[in-house]
Amino acid sequence: MNRIGQGLLSLFLTSVAAAPVAAAAQTPDDNSVEAVVVTGSRIRVSPLDKSQAVFQIGQDDIAKTGLTSIVDVLQRVPAAGGGLNSKFNNSGNFGNPPDGGGVGAGSAELDLRYLGSRRVLVLVDGQRWVGGAAASGVPGVVDLNTIPNAMIRNVEILQEGASPIYGSDAIAGVVNILTRERQQGLELSAQVGGYGEGDGFAQDYNVSWGATEDKTSIVVGGGYFKQKSVMSADRDISLFPSPFSTSCLDGGCSSGTPLGRFIVSDPNTGNDLDLTLKAALAAGVRPTYNPLDPTGASSSFKNFTTADRFNFQPYNYIVTPSERVSLFGTVTHDFTDSVKLKVRASYVQRKSANQAAPLPLFVGPDAGNGNLLDTVSVDATNPYNPFGFTLTSGTYAFVGRRLIEAGPRHYAQTVDTWNVNASLSGDLKLGEKTWYWDVNATASRNHAEQSFTGNVNAARVQQALGPLSGCTGSCVPLNIFGGVGSITSEMLGFIGFTQQDVSQQELHDFTANLTGDLFALPAGPLAFAAGYEHRETKGYFQPDAVVAAGLSADIPAQPAKGEIKVDEAYLELRAPLLADLPLVHRLEVSAAGRWFDYSTSGRDSIYKAGVNWRPAEDLLVRASWGQGFRAPSIGELFGAASRFDQEITDPCSDMLGLSGGTPASATVRANCIAAGVPASGSYVQLNPQLSVITSGNNALKPETSESKNVSIVWEPKALKDASWASNGSIELAYSDIELDSAIQALSGESLLARCAELADSLACSTITRTASGQVAAITNPLINIGGIQTRAIDLNVLWSSPTYDFGRLSLRSYSTFLLEYTEIVPTATGFTEIPREGTERGSPDQAFPKTKTTLTVDWDHKAWGASASARYLSSVKETAAADNKLASRTYIDAQLRWKPAFLGETTAVAFGVNNLFDKDPPGCISCGLNNYDPNAYDAPGRYFYFRLTYRQ
Repeated sequence: MNRIGQGLLSLFLTSVAAAPVAAAAQTPDDNSVEAVVVTGSRIRVSPLDKSQAVFQIGQDDIAKTGLTSIVDVLQRVPAAGGGLNSKFNNSGNFGNPPDGGGVGAGSAELDLRYLGSRRVLVLVDGQRWVGGAAASGVPGVVDLNTIPNAMIRNVEILQEGASPIYGSDAIAGVVNILTRERQQGLELSAQVGGYGEGDGFAQDYNVSWGATEDKTSIVVGGGYFKQKSVMSADRDISLFPSPFSTSCLDGGCSSGTPLGRFIVSDPNTGNDLDLTLKAALAAGVRPTYNPLDPTGASSSFKNFTTADRFNFQPYNYIVTPSERVSLFGTVTHDFTDSVKLKVRASYVQRKSANQAAPLPLFVGPDAGNGNLLDTVSVDATNPYNPFGFTLTSGTYAFVGRRLIEAGPRHYAQTVDTWNVNASLSGDLKLGEKTWYWDVNATASRNHAEQSFTGNVNAARVQQALGPLSGCTGSCVPLNIFGGVGSITSEMLGFIGFTQQDVSQQELHDFTANLTGDLFALPAGPLAFAAGYEHRETKGYFQPDAVVAAGLSADIPAQPAKGEIKVDEAYLELRAPLLADLPLVHRLEVSAAGRWFDYSTSGRDSIYKAGVNWRPAEDLLVRASWGQGFRAPSIGELFGAASRFDQEITDPCSDMLGLSGGTPASATVRANCIAAGVPASGSYVQLNPQLSVITSGNNALKPETSESKNVSIVWEPKALKDASWASNGSIELAYSDIELDSAIQALSGESLLARCAELADSLACSTITRTASGQVAAITNPLINIGGIQTRAIDLNVLWSSPTYDFGRLSLRSYSTFLLEYTEIVPTATGFTEIPREGTERGSPDQAFPKTKTTLTVDWDHKAWGASASARYLSSVKETAAADNKLASRTYIDAQLRWKPAFLGETTAVAFGVNNLFDKDPPGCISCGLNNYDPNAYDAPGRYFYFRLTYRQ
């Protein structure tokens, strides 16, 4: 084959592979193609030899989606389980998720195989990237928003474990983002878009320029991105806490209302009262209270009912606002024909925001804050206390007052990330053999600051509600009894503060690699790769001083910091055993091992083995077995206790059915009473969110895994010359991952259920209840739990037509079938299995559809092109709401492209619509916010966009 033919073949193979799917393996017959390192192996091989299933996503394929964030593109891969994206608005609604990493507000993460983004390794040009911070903790996850979009050349996704090759975190797979290294001339792109409802306007501008002179190449560029918000109030699904609801009568609304909720025991009459105001009073006016007729005409109060609850939803975002500025530059210089230096630097500043309804100020023994507010007394001398006696333990259980006067709780993040990488590479001749080497050094830092307005200082609340004689100096007595407008700006000025939180992570990494051929075997040379890595990561989280002192009325947090050092070495071998025999066109085996020493987790080693067999030139069978590990991150090891407000229905609530619910079984009633719930059945859960206290654990061990992968790739030769096809392939892949010692907190929902249903002593010991039965907290530190077992089948079909008079067609279909996803969790007597496939877990949200499919059809003809895609997710059932089924969804996307002849070949325009038929996500009762799962489904609404590109 001549060079032109080779170039055309390579271009074709790249275009086929350049899509969010596993590209079919190609026949490695042409030894004249230059060998390269591909994701999944350190050994240089022909780019036509795909010994592992690697997805490749190119710039053009990203452009065809109409998406402006790389994470949104990656999360559409059928095997992706989701991850943080712009549809998460959780900062002020749920606190810190129980993973030790913090909220990660505004971050973008990728999950593969539903194993969590912590178990996906993110590389940039084969090198590790610094973890994100987001000013809420120290997560062990890369924020993909910290990588400049304009810098990305293409993305490779290895969808199987690769810890022996790359080390920790590569349990579910590897994402390797390859950057621009050489470019000639100028490239510009501009895209604007928004939802059909007239909101969520986004703009994305990118520029890059490159030149090569003599032995030096340079590429520089940058980008600007801005996404405006979409409010929950502007979509039917999220208008109320229950999906598609029109009132609070359907449940989920808050007892923290502007008119207040007052659960009081009058010591003078012995009456137990649950009251709210009939109407708001003028500022400075104290409500009237008649102890003999608390809800009569002479009283300002009435009985609290579901209709009085507060709808907090309209204040939330359903798409969060974000703004990014990015810069990058790459310089490569060839010192000689065999020695090259590459230096790459980048900087990204991200500004993002989350928002929640005004703070619900809860005080009293049943408030469930876990801090000073649970012990606050409202003194009888407080000028606004209408009851005539001091509200203290025994005379009141709870007062809830929504601080509507303070406005929404608003969280604004500013995150700065810089990265510098230097790589020196070359080759050396050893007789007739050539060995390739490279040494790499990386220094990177991610620094995040968050400003939170709408919080209050618990100590000042205590002072302002306490004895009037103690409210001196700047203190202003607080009126939580008068309804909307009764809390003045002076009152807010005394109790309120702007919370300032900071977090940071640093990465310093050094690697050295050597690869080449050792000696000849009958079917080819024995190839090897070996290397060494020294890595240091540091991180800290510093909450506001008021928060650290335990005086915040919102989510509590404590400072955390840590450092991890690791030394690693690896060896990889690939041996071609047989070739050009009957039923053995080619047979090769591979093996790899990695040895590591962590300053926090000690020493260990892991191994991997595989076999590639081609019975015929157009048929490939692959099989591999491998061990994996993930060392606990800084946040998991050293993270201080924090709260996650999980949406849980307590099975002990209303256990006799006195409030209209279904009575619990005799077993549940007996177990609830034994756990401290009043036998009278008077206990009714105040709020749907219960406090789950999670903390790091420096005794954590690394997670370990065992993975098995088998795949078959068929690329029929007959398709290359057919009248109806120019190429095509089918790939069927089976994956089996068993994760042991998984690091996570137990589910608060399952702990409550096991205590109530089974009297499980381990579960019951984590639950603290107040005298009235309310759940004060579920103490649930991170531990190494039993594990996870997941099995799946991937089916990928590629086809392209010859070039007809009307153009050329291509089809790409990718499907993932989830066969099993089982969580194995400990109990007091052993372990229990929780099957997840085909379900929606809810809070924290995660759907596990059994089938996910993406089908894309492209048409190109001269200056015109068009694409249409269908994305399908099968139905799931909610585990926490067994009678609710989330129906299947099919999203249709379409795009039209044009290169105007009068502008030459340099300029192209595109117009597209995502979610063409305006499909709403299915309503989810147990999901944490906005009543749908943002991991799995699109935000509601059609999204229109227009893009202009210029390539010199």
